[in-house]
Amino acid sequence: RTVYCKREKIADLVPVDIPINLAIAAAWKIASQPSNAIPVYNCTSGSINPIRWGQLETMGMAAIRKYPMENVLWYPGGSYKESALLNTICQLIFHSLPAYMMDSMAYLMGKKPVMVRVVEKMHKAQKAIEYFATNEWKWSNDNVEKLNKELTEVDRRTFNFDLSDLNWPDFIAVYVKGTRQFVFKEDLSTLDEARKHTDKMFWVEKCLQIVFFIVFGQLFTWLFC
Repeated sequence: RTVYCKREKIADLVPVDIPINLAIAAAWKIASQPSNAIPVYNCTSGSINPIRWGQLETMGMAAIRKYPMENVLWYPGGSYKESALLNTICQLIFHSLPAYMMDSMAYLMGKKPVMVRVVEKMHKAQKAIEYFATNEWKWSNDNVEKLNKELTEVDRRTFNFDLSDLNWPDFIAVYVKGTRQFVFKEDLSTLDEARKHTDKMFWVEKCLQIVFFIVFGQLFTWLFC
């Protein structure tokens, strides 16, 4: 529910099939037109079809709510944080604290506690991308564009690595849908039920927020009034 990054920085994402196609085309180029020079092909999207972290946040959240997972424990939400300190505080409140509470209940019920381990792994993965999510780089892809022009029309379709016409909202939606279906093994026939469950979680979240603000207000009044 919280990630540390800079919204205005370019994410420079690339769909996995693009560099594969580019590698095949580059191999053809080198094999058919040998040269003493060593060509460099920067497979990036930032210079021709950039997507910023803030856009990814908006598109990703819309896609997750369109293709929700089954039996979610909380309504999909959260936000990117541009302050490392604020992100750490939110990680403690929204990740670690609930994980310890759930593991405590699991322990009391005689079940294996796993949520703290899951959250620790998630934080470790987030830490690995923080450097890239808070910085951006400018890459030249002149060699890539030149190579693309050398291919025949048939080869350009077969080994497509042109990112200029990629529709990011559609790609992110398909990415989330595919993750649901092939990674989490959730059948698409359960989407309607998952959406109903997610809607219920929305109201559960709002009710808990109201209770929290009432309790906080009462505590504030008791302490300072």
